[in-house]
Amino acid sequence: MKLVKKIAFLIFICCGYLHAQNWDAKINQKFPEVLKNHKELVSIPNLPLNVEKMNENIQWVKRHYEKVGFKVSELESSTLPVLLAERIINPKLKTVLFYFHLDGQSVNPKMWNQKDPFIPVLKEQGNNGDWKSISWSKLNGKINDDWRIFARSAADDKAPIVMFLSAMELLQAQKLQPQFNIKIIFDLEEEYGSKAFLSTLSKYKKRYAADYMIIMDGPAHNSNQPTLTFGCRGIARFSITTYGSKLPQHSGHYGNYVPNPVFRLTNLLSTMKGEDGRVLIKGYYDGITISPEVTKILNSVPDNKEEINRKLKISKEESVGNNYQESMQFPSLNIRQIETSWKGEKLKTIIPEIATAHIDVRLVVETDGKKQLDKIKNHIEEQGFKILDRDPTDEERMQYPKIVKFLGNSGVNAFRTELDSPFGKKLNSALTNAFGKKPVLIRTMGGTVPIIPAINELKIPAIIVPMVNMDNNQHNPNENIRIGNIRQGIKICLAILNTNL
Repeated sequence: MKLVKKIAFLIFICCGYLHAQNWDAKINQKFPEVLKNHKELVSIPNLPLNVEKMNENIQWVKRHYEKVGFKVSELESSTLPVLLAERIINPKLKTVLFYFHLDGQSVNPKMWNQKDPFIPVLKEQGNNGDWKSISWSKLNGKINDDWRIFARSAADDKAPIVMFLSAMELLQAQKLQPQFNIKIIFDLEEEYGSKAFLSTLSKYKKRYAADYMIIMDGPAHNSNQPTLTFGCRGIARFSITTYGSKLPQHSGHYGNYVPNPVFRLTNLLSTMKGEDGRVLIKGYYDGITISPEVTKILNSVPDNKEEINRKLKISKEESVGNNYQESMQFPSLNIRQIETSWKGEKLKTIIPEIATAHIDVRLVVETDGKKQLDKIKNHIEEQGFKILDRDPTDEERMQYPKIVKFLGNSGVNAFRTELDSPFGKKLNSALTNAFGKKPVLIRTMGGTVPIIPAINELKIPAIIVPMVNMDNNQHNPNENIRIGNIRQGIKICLAILNTNL
């Protein structure tokens, strides 16, 4: 009996292998239809304030995903609904919860190199580096992987929605089933904080229940190789305000007499971070160790420091980590804006009343947002400042020579799934088999996804599978998707769907 099972298993593996060899040809055959679907979906504006158009997006997804066997429900939330698609292959199989978002960032049409950001334009790059429009009819001939489609949400996040749908359609055409049960969340407000989706967690926790979670959002490694990202940093925010005299004063009358809050602020900020970029606050990096095993993982990412610095136009990077990937394993301290009490267009010869620095802290798994803010507050007190959570009274101004107003939000903490977890190993193996080489493995990406609270609350091991090109101008004018990434993304989805979990 054992021998029979073993033979059957080998036959299954071999059949799966042979079938995988045909996917490239089948994807190529279907590709014009895929790009037509992508164009159609991207042409529907997706700004959440336009409820009518968001409903058109919902209906498009419902119509197409129901055709490949999904039951699609609209779950009530605090604002726009959350779209949940479910396909149960066999209750005994594992279940994977996929996450996409349907909304897009706002647009300023004047900043785009096309008439309407919601009318997709097919472009190719000329020898001078400029992108020029070409006819959509060219998709009827040989399709160049380096052509791009320019439109809002062409990449973020409608391309992955179409990639996954196309993979499901290919499986259906071959009368094949995914190797696990599928649930899909389509978030309609991700770009605006995912408040609607997060408001549904307690009510629909059972509906979202799954063994694993895959987030199909964000860009792949800049090499455009298949990528698995196992975590992302969280974020906390705070502002600190320092004070001079009660009102702005004439710099001629009171220069050398009234303390300038800008110098007071900058002197304080300079105690927080050294010239090399490392944070000087006591205990800021506590709990973080980069083991030899982790170093090996980080060094395996095909980054080119010289190329990164050349693109950024910086002569030298900060020394928090030994390379780009290692720097992402530590919490950051970033001043994002500094302002004073004078906000007029023209300069004035005054000593400002206040100076404020707005700061964000990117968190890693080993650091908690509230604890990091407490460490920062302790550091400020050690510099001799009286800390308040409001503007000082006149009496407090007279009593304390150094005052800081501290307003903080501990935000969302980071998440990370271990690379050697069973789920991580399965996805790694699936992509390796499909593409003939190992995918790029990112331990922690630098950015923050707003659904981290959902990952932590649902307690589902989560991995990000980013598929769009890194240079897609995400959130910016002239957002685009490289056509080759759509082709590759379909194959990535097929490899995952054919994985026996």
